[in-house]
Amino acid sequence: MKIQFYAFLISFFTVIALTQAAPAQQQTAPSVPLVPQQVSSYIDEQGTAHISRIIPVPQTVSPEAQAALAREGAHAAAHEAPPPPNIPQPSQSRQMSSDETRAMYPVNIEFSTIAGVPVSVVTPVATPADKANRVLINLHGGGFTSDSGSLTESIPIANLTQTKVVSVIYRLAPEHPFPAPIEDVVAVYKELLKTYEPQHTAIYGSSAGAVLTPEVAVKIKQLGLPLPGALGIFSGGGDFTQTGDSQYVYGVQGLLGPPDTRPKGVQWLGVYVGSADPKDPVLSPFFADLHGMPPTLFMTSTRDMLLSDTTILHRAFLRAGVDARLVVFEGLNH
Repeated sequence: MKIQFYAFLISFFTVIALTQAAPAQQQTAPSVPLVPQQVSSYIDEQGTAHISRIIPVPQTVSPEAQAALAREGAHAAAHEAPPPPNIPQPSQSRQMSSDETRAMYPVNIEFSTIAGVPVSVVTPVATPADKANRVLINLHGGGFTSDSGSLTESIPIANLTQTKVVSVIYRLAPEHPFPAPIEDVVAVYKELLKTYEPQHTAIYGSSAGAVLTPEVAVKIKQLGLPLPGALGIFSGGGDFTQTGDSQYVYGVQGLLGPPDTRPKGVQWLGVYVGSADPKDPVLSPFFADLHGMPPTLFMTSTRDMLLSDTTILHRAFLRAGVDARLVVFEGLNH
């Protein structure tokens, strides 16, 4: 299962739609005015870098990726405000938003509950006999305040791997901060263990789901439950006490607009962290005992604001002797 998991999930970033971000006010360093169309850099006495760069569209990515980057710039000013982030999207909205993806990757979709937790169960049109006893568990993105991928992160995977995907619609902040989402996922995992062998399961997530995935794995280990056969951490992180370098360079849409202006460190996802200790080994797996973790695939990209956070956690897995592999895509954003 490990080889199949790596091979098929590497296609993940190529089939997930680029995340949209609300525009923010441009920030410039007062001591070093930025001249349009001019490359400049200055590092002040405190070591803070003030940089202006001209970065062309990379010719190393596919024509489709180049076109997507161009569309972002052309339509940035016309983007509508996203829906309120603390309101989960209803099943009907998720269904409609996935129509285009589903047309490309035919699957069956059922909305249900497992252990009292809402889930989307996405299955291939036909499941081969050798895949019938396997299941992938998806933890969707959305900053812990919305569901931005329970179907778009599951439909292509179910189709390409010919494997059932159970996407957990976990509780959301601010009403339900840490550890509520972890509790929901663990409840679903424990119930699925009644049907599937742990070595025939895998847990993967993107963005917030990629933060939640290692948290869930650490909690499963603490509870003495058998660990899944593999993990997938796609643009995530595992340390709420520090801020990765790339968060100061890129925003959700990469180079479009200024970087994320939220307070850094523990406040990066303060709505999720709540009053928890940022060094809690479940909240921040960087501080956990990661020995014995299952084979893990990390993925990020060169314009991802969580590039640094992903690589920091990847190195922590390596130090613990885990079979942890890192794939970095060219030119893509978060």
